[in-house]
Amino acid sequence: MSDNNIITFGCRLNSYESEVMRTHAEAAGLEDAIIINTCAVTAEAVRQARQAIRKARRTRPDAKIIVTGCAVQIDPEQFARMDEVDFVIGNDEKTTPGIFASLRDGDAPRVQVNDIMSVKETALHLIDGFGGRARAYVQIQNGCDHRCTFCTIPFGRGNSRSVPVDEIVTQLRRLVENGYREVVLTGVDITGYGRDLPGELTLGKLVRKILGAVPDLERLRLSSIDSIEADDVLFEVIANEDRLMPHLHLSLQSGDDIILKRMKRRHLTSDALAFCRRVQALRPDMVFGADLIAGFPTETEDMFDNTLRHIEDCRLTFLHVFPFSARPGTPAARMPQVPRDLVKRRAERLRSAGKLALGRYLDNQIGKTVPLLMENETGGRTPQFAEMAVTRTCQPGTIAQTQVVGHDGYRLHGRVLDSLQAIS
Repeated sequence: MSDNNIITFGCRLNSYESEVMRTHAEAAGLEDAIIINTCAVTAEAVRQARQAIRKARRTRPDAKIIVTGCAVQIDPEQFARMDEVDFVIGNDEKTTPGIFASLRDGDAPRVQVNDIMSVKETALHLIDGFGGRARAYVQIQNGCDHRCTFCTIPFGRGNSRSVPVDEIVTQLRRLVENGYREVVLTGVDITGYGRDLPGELTLGKLVRKILGAVPDLERLRLSSIDSIEADDVLFEVIANEDRLMPHLHLSLQSGDDIILKRMKRRHLTSDALAFCRRVQALRPDMVFGADLIAGFPTETEDMFDNTLRHIEDCRLTFLHVFPFSARPGTPAARMPQVPRDLVKRRAERLRSAGKLALGRYLDNQIGKTVPLLMENETGGRTPQFAEMAVTRTCQPGTIAQTQVVGHDGYRLHGRVLDSLQAIS
C-alpha cells in the first residue's frame, strides 16, 4: 500500500499506527483502498479529516474509503453519516490484522468501533520499517489516565497501558538491523510508562534498558513528555547518555498557574521552570519544544502575558501553538469562552514569540559542526531536531558532519564536510 493510500493526521503515534495498518493491509492483499487516520485534538483537525475524505472520493471514486483514528473513536456516527465513507473502524480495530481481510472482501460491518475503555493491554506490532530510512517510531504506551479539562484524547485512546520492555527491545533491534540510525519512542503519555506493568518500571528505566540492550542504536529520541512525571533515572540518562538526543518536547499548555489549575494540569509554572533549569544544568546543549494553548477559557491579558514570559523563562525554542478549540463534552467547553478573534490574535502573538526564540537559537548555531541525520538528499535534522538544508547531495539515512553557515529564520543552512559517515 503506497503512501498515497494512507492519509495521516495528528501525532507521531498515529504515524506509527499508519505504518502498522500499511503492513496489515499489504499482508491481507487490500488494494484500491484509502485509509484516513484521523485526529481529534482540535475541531480544525476533525474538519481537515472530513475534507480529506471528500477529496479522496472525488479523486478516487472507485476506491474503498476506510476511516479510523481518534476522531472516529470519539464520534463514529459523524463519519458513518458521510456518503463518501465505506468503512469506519476504531482505534483498537485499526491495528488488528484480521480486520483487513474482511475490509478487502467487503463483508466487514460498515462500523466497527469498540469501547476503548475496555481495552486493557497494548501489544506491539512488529514492523520492518517506515517510508524513509532516516527515522523510525516505536510505540511504548497508549492511552492516558489523566483528565485535562480541554482534552478528548483519553476517550479516543482509553486508559494508559504500556508495552512490555522485551517487546520494545525486540522491535528496536529489528529496526536497527534494517538500517535505521534513529528511533523515536512514542505514545500518548510516555512519562506514564510502566505504571500498569510489574517491576516498578518508569520511562527513565526503560530508556536505560533500551540503550544497554541495543548498543548499535545510534540515536534515541523521546516524543512529547509531561515534565512533572519525569523520574530520577530519566534525569540520570539525560546527563550521561549521549545517544539520547538533546531535544525534549514538553506538554506545558500555559504559563499561568490559574489557567493550569483550570486545565487540571498537574504542574505549576515553577515546576516547569525548575525542570528546564535542572535538565540544562545536566545537559547544556538540550533544547526544548513545547505545546502551548492560546485563549483558554477565562484567560485574561495578564494570564496570557505570563505565558509569553514563560517562553523566555524556560528557554523554549520550538513551539506548537494551538488556538483554544472547545471540544464537545469537555469541562472547558462549559467555561466562559474567550472571543474567537482574541484567541486568534493571542495565538499569533505566541507564534511570533516562538519565531523570535527560534531565530535566536539558529543565530547561536552558526559556525558549529553538527552530525546531521539526512532525511532526504538535501537536508535533515540536527541532534537538537533543528531542520537543516545542505548544498551537497547525501544519501538519506546518512549521518553527515556538517558546518552551520547560516539560516533563513526557520531552518539552518549547512556545508557538508569531507568527513561524511556513509550508511552501511
